[in-house]
Amino acid sequence: ERQRYPEETVNIVKSAFTAGLVGWLYGGLPAFHQARKAFIATSHGELFHNRADAVQSAHRAGLRSFIRYGWRWSWRVAAFVAIFNTVSTSLSVYRNKTTISNFASAGAFTGALFRMHLGLQGLAGGFVFGAVFGIPAGGLLMIMQKLAGETLQEKRNRERRELYEQKLADWQSRLSVTEVLGQTESNAPGRPETERARES
Repeated sequence: ERQRYPEETVNIVKSAFTAGLVGWLYGGLPAFHQARKAFIATSHGELFHNRADAVQSAHRAGLRSFIRYGWRWSWRVAAFVAIFNTVSTSLSVYRNKTTISNFASAGAFTGALFRMHLGLQGLAGGFVFGAVFGIPAGGLLMIMQKLAGETLQEKRNRERRELYEQKLADWQSRLSVTEVLGQTESNAPGRPETERARES
């Protein structure tokens, strides 16, 4: 109705992007340092043109590991956060309230989905881990919303009320213009007598 994406959708995309960056750093930085150290440890017999060439070779080895292992963590963390936020937001919108149970359910669903390939035992473990993870994550998100002064539901209800009041005011202004035009036409002097008689 407002010709823009809902705030919940924008928040899901932002959180997935941020989680992807955090996951890339989490997986990539240790891999960078480890690959660099391994390269230095195993390249004592290699010949380099100068010290700068040796340093660049070590950095290239670290950068390759940073990209490879960073990407592995990045897409997994981004997918986990996107699914978790999508499920919790959908439950909050459907129930029109934000509760810890929404986040616990979202965590349980996401954890079970990510561990489903390990069989029934992995599915149950992912379900429990996700539910346990979802409770503190949901509590933190709810505290942050309260500190912001307005929850997403309160904001959505306020925006709906404002939009309804604006549409009502527009409708009433159009109705008053129509009534004024109708009175102007009925008071016009050059109207035939048959039309006046028909209206009366």
